[in-house]
Amino acid sequence: MENIKKGCYFCQEKIDKIDYKDAYTLRRFMNSQGKIYPPKRHGVCTKHQRSLTAAIKKGRIMGLLPFIAR
Repeated sequence: MENIKKGCYFCQEKIDKIDYKDAYTLRRFMNSQGKIYPPKRHGVCTKHQRSLTAAIKKGRIMGLLPFIAR
């Protein structure tokens, strides 16, 4: 099985600013327990992984995303 490098979702869609209010998009990068996936899992570049993490944490504080899921 070859290791195929996926492009960054945010680079492909030309999204510069990741919005914490867009809970649907942010949930794509979290597992069912509410943990943030590592960059290798979805192929997110380092720049966008940092802003994605910050947006998810801000969304959790605002109550849009869960800290943990039962």
